[in-house]
Amino acid sequence: MELLHKARELSIYTAYNTNVDAIVFLKGETVQKLIDEFGATAVRRRMEEYPREINEPIDFVARLVHALKTGKPMAVPLVNEELHEWFDSHFKYDVERMGGQAGIIANLLANLDFRRVIVYTPHLAKKQARMFVDKPNLFYPVVEDRKLTFKHPREAYREGDPIKVNRIFEFRAGTTFKLGSETITVPFSGRFIVSARFESIKIHTKSELRPFLPEIGSKVDGAILSGYQGIKLRYSDGKDANYYLKKAKEDIILLKRKKDVKVHLEFASIQNRELRKKVIYNLFPLVDSVGMDESEIAHILNALGYSKLSDRIFTYNRIEDTVLGGKILIDEMNLEILQIHTIYYIMYVTHADNPLSEEELMQSLELATTLAATRASLGDIKSPEDFKVGLKVPYNERGEYVKLRFEEAKRKLRTREYKVVIIPTRLVKDPVSTVGLGDTISAGAFTSYLALLKEKGEL
Repeated sequence: MELLHKARELSIYTAYNTNVDAIVFLKGETVQKLIDEFGATAVRRRMEEYPREINEPIDFVARLVHALKTGKPMAVPLVNEELHEWFDSHFKYDVERMGGQAGIIANLLANLDFRRVIVYTPHLAKKQARMFVDKPNLFYPVVEDRKLTFKHPREAYREGDPIKVNRIFEFRAGTTFKLGSETITVPFSGRFIVSARFESIKIHTKSELRPFLPEIGSKVDGAILSGYQGIKLRYSDGKDANYYLKKAKEDIILLKRKKDVKVHLEFASIQNRELRKKVIYNLFPLVDSVGMDESEIAHILNALGYSKLSDRIFTYNRIEDTVLGGKILIDEMNLEILQIHTIYYIMYVTHADNPLSEEELMQSLELATTLAATRASLGDIKSPEDFKVGLKVPYNERGEYVKLRFEEAKRKLRTREYKVVIIPTRLVKDPVSTVGLGDTISAGAFTSYLALLKEKGEL
């Protein structure tokens, strides 16, 4: 609790991606209605074609039935913006809540009573604005009369702004329905995500705000940037990923202009290898800290040319391979610190000259896993007092095994030039929600890391 108290003295800027998560708890009769609407033969035919994106309603029904039949969680991009109305007319959403890394992190830090949380998203429709928590420490930057001002996001929305809705269809094992003469029983519980990927949703800072980024940077202790997975390789107006990545680089440089503010990049899975490579090479060298999970570090190493190491991480998931990958990444990308979170452990990799001791780095990770355990237990974190709930969650049953394997890895690898620390995660057996746990870990780790640096006069 003491470290959390120190972290709450900080001011943080977070951008860019927010969306509405609209959740449907699927019932067998709902699926049956969809199949009957299009006909089992047409659905089967489209399932065989296996559409990679959703352009029309039958694409959705075919991929949904496929996911239910296999019981595997899946995410398919929705590219036709006009289908909003079709979805809204066919489904009543059981839950609508904040989605997107920047939005989730902003609400989390505001609820934890951080000194000041400034959140920026280039699109702020009224519905999106209302998803932000009603806290007096939460601000959205607005330019009025060519001056920078701050309003609560709920007061800063713009009529006519596009909205990104990710529709999440939660399904349960045992649900049954018919596809023609075939009876399908869902073998495992999971979720099918229809993720909006529209051209109107861009990851950038609007031109009127960009000149004020140095001022924003001077008002905060750290910045958490995310959402780059939403950049497209090409746009219909002739612009491409290079255009938006150039702007993203300029944004980071502008944020650091008046004060060398620490910047954390939260990396999310980018399916396209070419785009992944562009994000890594353009942005990683400009930031201080990066957060990711173990599959994402494998993807990154593959993009950097370390395909054998990447394959080993994917296949065996050994701690020693993750440590080796972390060392490569902080050296090649000149990072100050790298944070890797997995279901069973969280790890920091940094250089030996980092101002924090290994013990202090472990305290930071401890805060991060406790926050995530709190969120998993309660579904959301509403106040700093909730943190006590996470403290009661035990470490996962593989904790001792993790420590043993880590000590083995350190003996095998040269780590004298590095500080590498690892802690087992606190694992909730039946989580109320798993959405945003990675974001919670990264926000908790980065802000507590900054708090410890500040205490030492290094910030």
